[in-house]
Order: sequence, then structure tokens, then C-alpha cells
Amino acid sequence: MNKILFFILFLTSLVSAQNVFAQELLQDELVEQLDKEKLQKPVAYTNYNFEDTKRIPILLSVIADIESEKELKEGQTVVFRALYDVWHKGHKVVEKNELIHAKVETIITSGMNGIPASIIFGDFQFNNIDEGTVTDTYETFGQDRSLWVYPLKWALTILPPTGSLTNFIKGGHAKLKSDKVIELYYYPNWKD
Repeated sequence: MNKILFFILFLTSLVSAQNVFAQELLQDELVEQLDKEKLQKPVAYTNYNFEDTKRIPILLSVIADIESEKELKEGQTVVFRALYDVWHKGHKVVEKNELIHAKVETIITSGMNGIPASIIFGDFQFNNIDEGTVTDTYETFGQDRSLWVYPLKWALTILPPTGSLTNFIKGGHAKLKSDKVIELYYYPNWKD
């Protein structure tokens, strides 16, 4: 009985030692692949008063039309134009026709059952506005076809294979035209 227990303990220690060695190899490869120059420490907003609800709208439009989410890549910069002057306490914080750069943060492609595509823009860079006092993101969606696909699917379930065929209906592409007005909000009291 002692020999069996000794053998099981020996195998357990051998397997755990191999796992530790394999994890060390994986960790070393991952650390080597990271580009430490591109890594930035995230900004922590600790002294802001987020209870203040005073907000000033900023109206923007994209400079060039975006016909589909397939034209963009995550991390790509997209340029917006301010449509009006934005004033706060007698100071112009955003000038009309000022160019505002934003990054494409997330691209979600259209899915089965009519789920639409989506593009999330973020990291809006304004000249005279502190970081963290403007709405973080703006999201645009494609056509949501699931609103008619799901009822159609349930109606067709009485004919066995036909209900499943509606799975192949895809949602619409995310578009953003230059005449579409998007609205971000400036919160002037969200400061240190």
C-alpha cells in the first residue's frame, strides 16, 4: 500500500513540476513579445466630482463618409469636425470647424440572425478641453434585422428546416455619413 501511495505522490510531483516549467516558458515568451515603449499607464480620475450633471453638448460630424466597418481598423484615427462654437463661462472651449481626432476602439462585425455591426469611437482629442471631461465614446450601429428575423424564425419552426435557415440572415453594416450629427457632452465641473 505504501508503494502505491509513494508512486502516486511521485507522479503528482512530476506532473506539477512540468506544469510550472511550461508556465515559465510561456511567460518569458509573452514578456519578450510585449513592446514596453507602447504600453502606457492608464489615467486614473480620482479627484473628480462625477455627481455634477451640468453638461454642454458638442456637435460633431465625420469629415469623410464611412461606408462600412470593413473600411476601418481598430486603433485607426478618424477625424471629426465641430459644427458650432462651444462656450463655457465666456471662454470658447471648442471652435467651429475645429478638427477633433478620435480613435476606433472597437469594431464588431455583423452577425447571424440579423445582429448589426457596430463601431465604437473613443479617445476624442480636443485642443482646449481636459481629458476625462468629455463623453468617452460614441457608438454607431448598422441595421438591426433581428427585430423581424426572430419572429420569422418562430413562425417557420412548424416547417422543420425552414426556421433554421433564418440563421443565415446577417445584420446591417455600420455606416457614418458626413451629414450625420453626433453629440458628445462636455462636463466642465469634472475637474481636479
